[in-house]
Formats: sequence, structure tokens, C-alpha cells
Amino acid sequence: MFFKYFLAGFVVLIASLPVKAEDQNLLIYCGITMVKPITELARTFEQSEKNVRITLAQGGSEDLYQSAKKSRIGDIYFPGEPSYRNRHLAEGLLGEYKLVGYNQMALFAPKGNPKQVKGDANELLRKDLIVMIGNAESGSVGQETKAMLDKAGIYPKVVNKAVALMPDSRAINLALKRGEADLAVNWRATAFFPDNAAHIEAISLDSKIAKPQALLLIQLTFTKNPALSRKFIDFVASEEGQAVFRKHGFLDNKTKL
Repeated sequence: MFFKYFLAGFVVLIASLPVKAEDQNLLIYCGITMVKPITELARTFEQSEKNVRITLAQGGSEDLYQSAKKSRIGDIYFPGEPSYRNRHLAEGLLGEYKLVGYNQMALFAPKGNPKQVKGDANELLRKDLIVMIGNAESGSVGQETKAMLDKAGIYPKVVNKAVALMPDSRAINLALKRGEADLAVNWRATAFFPDNAAHIEAISLDSKIAKPQALLLIQLTFTKNPALSRKFIDFVASEEGQAVFRKHGFLDNKTKL
């Protein structure tokens, strides 16, 4: 709840900042998992476009959408999975979009996998493991974890066993690095981020259970910079943008599923 109020205040603060008439600004609501590649691409885009500034509001995908809906400020929405677009499309705030890659769920363990966890979702029920998962009400990692474990028929059991339901992928990784859990479920790409790679290991799951999820970069219908936001979306979907996504551990938009 605190995060929702904070984020809404953050967006209002952006709107009140003094802006030069010649400046063009984009506000992107970006799910936590995709922050690193989008930040890198935003800085590159700023260097190539005159007087352009890009700001990221980051957090859980549902929290971000609700903040955008309330404020009606911003240009692009980037949730962690396509279900957020499907769920909210009828409200009329989500416009054109492009596929900019895929992410996939995996089991996460401390580096070296000291408890010898196997690539099987049922490992989450092992009595000797402290387990942590995402909260399905706040972000894409929790929602996709629920969908995946419902498919496996074990979600209620895992929820009852979990020591905590975390708000987003970053919180899960921080808890693992602090030694607060032996096993977690998270977006696979985050294990390859430089600040995580030395501490966390991703254990792949069968794609029949962990289906790759499309990443859609969506223009908000109330954007005040439609041409510029479309140009940024096209840039992220281009080969240059996709190379950055691959570097950060994501599957690119040419992946054949």
C-alpha cells in the first residue's frame, strides 16, 4: 500500500518539475524485471535525440498500471507479461504496442545450488527447503508463478509453505542474497543481471510448465508525445534494442516458441 501511494506521489512530482519548452519528455511505467535493459536503451535514445529526457517509474506491473490510470500522466506501459494488457484493454488506456522479447520463469537458488535443487516445480514442496514466491496481487512474477503452479496443481500447497509472498522480482532476489530462503521462483533473466549473477543461480524448468511470456511495450492512449513514444518503442523492437535485451538474459522478439 505504501508503494502505491509513493508511486502516485512520484508521478505527480514529475509533472510539477520545471521543463524547458524545447524539451521532450517520456515517462515509462516499467516492470522491475525489465528496468536494466530499458534504462540502457533510454540513455542511448536520449543521446541520439535532441532535448529528450526519459524517466522510469518502476515497480510491480499491476501497481504501475493503477498509478498510470489514476494520474493520466505518462507515455508507455511495460508490464512483465501480456495478461496485464488483456485484463485492462477495455478501459481504453492501452494503445498500440510491439513485441520486444520474452521472459520465462525459473527456480532460483543461491549460487552453486547447495541444496541440489532439480528443475522440477515439485521441489518447492521439499520439507528441507525454505521457499519464497511472488505475490500474485502486486506484480507479474507473482501472477505468473500462480499460473504456472496452478497448472502443476500445487499452488495452494506452495503458498502455505512459503515463508513470504514478495512484491516483485527484485525483492525476491534481495531476499535470496541475504540468505532468507533456499529456493524461490522468479523471472529467469534477473539471474543474469550483474548484481545477481555472482550470488544467484537459475534452474531451468520445462517450457511446458514455464511458458515464455511475451514482453509488450505499450503506448498509453493519453500520451502527450505520441510520435516520440512510438519512435522509442520502434527503437526497442529494433535489432539494436534486441541485442540489449539478449545481453540482459531475455529471449528476443524473433524467438520461435
